[in-house]
Amino acid sequence: MLSPLSLAYSAVTRLRTAAYQKGLLRTTKLPAPVISVGNITAGGTGKTPLVEKICRILAADGRRVCILTRGYGRQNGGDRVLVSDGTAVLAQASQSGDEPLLLAEKLLGVAAVVCDADRAAAGRWAIEKLDSDVFVLDDGFQHLQLARDLDLVVIDATNPWGGGHLLPHGTLRELPRGLARADCAIITRSEQINDPSLLESEIHKLIGDHPVLTSQMSTKGVRDVGGTALSPNASVPQPVSAFCAIGNPNSFINQLHQVNLPLANMQIFPDHYSYKQADISELSRKAKAAGAASLITTAKDAVKLRTLQFGLPCYVLEIEIAIDNEGTLRELIRKAINVG
Repeated sequence: MLSPLSLAYSAVTRLRTAAYQKGLLRTTKLPAPVISVGNITAGGTGKTPLVEKICRILAADGRRVCILTRGYGRQNGGDRVLVSDGTAVLAQASQSGDEPLLLAEKLLGVAAVVCDADRAAAGRWAIEKLDSDVFVLDDGFQHLQLARDLDLVVIDATNPWGGGHLLPHGTLRELPRGLARADCAIITRSEQINDPSLLESEIHKLIGDHPVLTSQMSTKGVRDVGGTALSPNASVPQPVSAFCAIGNPNSFINQLHQVNLPLANMQIFPDHYSYKQADISELSRKAKAAGAASLITTAKDAVKLRTLQFGLPCYVLEIEIAIDNEGTLRELIRKAINVG
């Protein structure tokens, strides 16, 4: 039943892309460099850790960085929300969405974060009000309204082609041939597949001579849900009951296995789910029944849990991205901001 809807979706996306390429729809160029980080599948590709890394690279070069994002799942999606001015977090998860708030907290002192469906207007506002001089366009590969100086596409090694079907039948936002627009592809979670070189070859056929980089997700540490990091000698009470509301929950399970945390049970919620106290109470009850000594979740989930009460200690697994041949990425960024 979903196949006809996927065909309709394909037709619309192809017509829209063609309209931008032929100039029938207007593309806005900001008076500052724009680096886009996006994907061709919906959710869970590991894009957020890459956005964080790029912002840190830019800030280390003395740039005043601002992230432009739609803010998926937030209330009043038509409003502009200043999530962070770079020095203070100014919004809650309900106002910004979970990923923008997570980036704002991780990048205090590094980057501002602005949510707005009209990313071009938000960029002009940030130049005027925040003195921003470079932008990272979050989830921007299909946001053709805004011109970019560097187009990076993230491809999840564990599910690169979204099941082979476009939305809503699969998770592809556009056909893989759309990668021809990209300046660089970055394969995430390459440590979770047997031979990343095979996927690299597939991508090269689509992206041409542009770079294809591989990367891995590694565990940065564990903290409690209130934000306090565990000391080096401390350990999470085991076994753990894991829960998450992310696009690729298997990646979280694999990460837990890599750090040798035994699972008593696992609860998966829809991506961007907004937790209620009843959910957490039921989670705690099931965890205790399964013999769990603690709960564990992702950093993206944790920003939505601070006002809730837990029946067991709750911890957060922090991850970061490590890019092979990172020098290539840094050189692409350097060229983009100098040209832009």
